[in-house]
Amino acid sequence: MKLVVGLGNPGNKYQSTRHNVGFWWSDIFAHAESVTFSEEAKFHGQLTRIRARSFDVWVLKPSTYMNESGRSVHAVCNFYDLSANDVLVVHDDLDLDPGVVKLKNGGGHGGHNGLRDIGRQMGFDFWRLRIGVGHPGDKRLVSNFVLSSPSQDEEAAMMSAIDRSLKVRDRILDGRTEGAMLAMHSENP
Repeated sequence: MKLVVGLGNPGNKYQSTRHNVGFWWSDIFAHAESVTFSEEAKFHGQLTRIRARSFDVWVLKPSTYMNESGRSVHAVCNFYDLSANDVLVVHDDLDLDPGVVKLKNGGGHGGHNGLRDIGRQMGFDFWRLRIGVGHPGDKRLVSNFVLSSPSQDEEAAMMSAIDRSLKVRDRILDGRTEGAMLAMHSENP
């Protein structure tokens, strides 16, 4: 992977919401690597570079709202000549319980507006790190659910999933995805 995209919505209003779990992951990753994000207007987002490996890894937090995330991802990919397969998108997933994390390549958007917009701009051949946030039980409640904060127990479970995925980040970024998947998926609750 050459570009990691943490999905979320900008602003303090959304900071602690389930929809921003991709931002949480990106912030923890950047902190672990001792790097900071810079606002990059031409990329419609905050960007940082990690040079700890044999190649650079860019980490992006789009400053657009979730349903326009593709504009930011597309701008970075165009500038650095990256394909969709070079991209890992970290996002919330309603189909997974809090505490569950899964890695996969390709697929549809599953109703996720951020994935939908990235797919519209880039195609769907990108990697996804899916962090479970649970489901409200009724699809009419989804919008309010993802834009609200999780309970303390749910947040603790989500942070546990983030921690487990970050432990195998080198495998993910180096393309050793089978080993990363095995390690993460076997520890899911």
